[in-house]
Amino acid sequence: MNAETNPLADLVLTGGMVVNASHREFATIVVIDGKVSALLAPDAPVPAAHRLIDVSGHLVLPGGVDPHCHIGEVVGEFSGQDDYRSATVAALHGGTTTLVNFAIPEGDETPVAAALRKKAEAAGSRVDTALHGGIVTWKPELAGQIAELAQMGIRTVKMFTTYKGERMAEPETVLEVLRNLHQQGGMGYIHAEADHVIQDATTLSAHTGDVGAAHMPQMRPELAENAAVAQVLATAEHLQAPVYFVHQSTPEAVGQVRSARQKGLKAYTETCPHYLLLNSDLYSRHDAEAFVCCPPLRDEDTRVGLVQSALVGDIDTIGSDHCCFTIEQKSVHRHDARKMPNGMPGVETRIPAAYTALVKNAGLSLERFVALTSTNAARLNGLEGKGTISVGADADFYTIDPDYARTADVDDLHMATDYTPYQGLSFFGWPRIVVAGGRPVLDDDGFHDPGEVGRFLETQPLSDTLLT
Repeated sequence: MNAETNPLADLVLTGGMVVNASHREFATIVVIDGKVSALLAPDAPVPAAHRLIDVSGHLVLPGGVDPHCHIGEVVGEFSGQDDYRSATVAALHGGTTTLVNFAIPEGDETPVAAALRKKAEAAGSRVDTALHGGIVTWKPELAGQIAELAQMGIRTVKMFTTYKGERMAEPETVLEVLRNLHQQGGMGYIHAEADHVIQDATTLSAHTGDVGAAHMPQMRPELAENAAVAQVLATAEHLQAPVYFVHQSTPEAVGQVRSARQKGLKAYTETCPHYLLLNSDLYSRHDAEAFVCCPPLRDEDTRVGLVQSALVGDIDTIGSDHCCFTIEQKSVHRHDARKMPNGMPGVETRIPAAYTALVKNAGLSLERFVALTSTNAARLNGLEGKGTISVGADADFYTIDPDYARTADVDDLHMATDYTPYQGLSFFGWPRIVVAGGRPVLDDDGFHDPGEVGRFLETQPLSDTLLT
């Protein structure tokens, strides 16, 4: 940093341990015009700045990148209670400074029209955002739609292998979308559960009246997830096209993706904090509907195995799969999980929940934690300037006091819902200072709403950014 050309920095953080996915170092962070201008040795002179924050004793991590959010999600008769304003205020409280939402077509809406609608909604965002497209049924004209999405900076498209008659993409659709995305430098995002297995398991449960939340594991068994992953991987291998599996919940499914990567296929695994922390015993509680999600929570042995998968490096990212429904909404059909809105709120708790599950409870390295919660998601979505604290990168970061713990309580959270699945659990990893775009938005004085400053990020072609 040249004192003559830059006499006054916007922000300087001193005293913290900076942790990137590659390494950690004590450094002074200098911010000018929303970018990291310099990383100085801790004994170097501290530049003059409009604001100086001493974060001694804190870890400083790149702002979280959440690759999996459903903001304003509509499922049947139910609408998610959040919008970009409330969801991104909550995200900032949880250390997430960039997120990727889904643009799933509704009715006869085209993928491009759905993306334009969601992009317009994002004008209220407090953080930088990107979009995944969505496709349900293949038609020849969709090749042009995928090309148009790419021109808009949207190169990832979500497909479901379940929810037949609603959102399910048949195998032929998956094949054509993966093929065309690959040609555009993009990648398919897959919700993998074999619908025919789920339909039959659900029918068998219905014969005995066992369709409440307590029976989620029987209605959506691990076998369904593992079978769907195998089928989609075969399609991706046939095309030599990259593929990303959202919210994987079983070590077997993760292992299939690992094996495909070892053979040279660009295949990637995302999981969620709730699969790392919670298990299916919760479905025996009186409020079992609070934990209804797809895939469902798995048994304790599976949960432990999934944590081990993360520890050995077989998981690439951690997304929240944030769905902001309320207990009131989930209770409308509390005895019939088939009609209940799936998903749980989690954009604000993603980082502390994952930090507790993996770093505090299991000994994961801080560098690997940064990769899982920020760096890898930035790379796999082609988001330049994100996921790292380095010169020229966006000035997005948060600090953690490693000794600070707080109990998760819905009354202390900021998501537009009336519950958290983690109610009463003690978490480490709560952000103490949050900086987004060079602006301190959370500090000892509380939250400072930056306003509608979030930018829409155009995804870069993924060919040069995908993990190997």
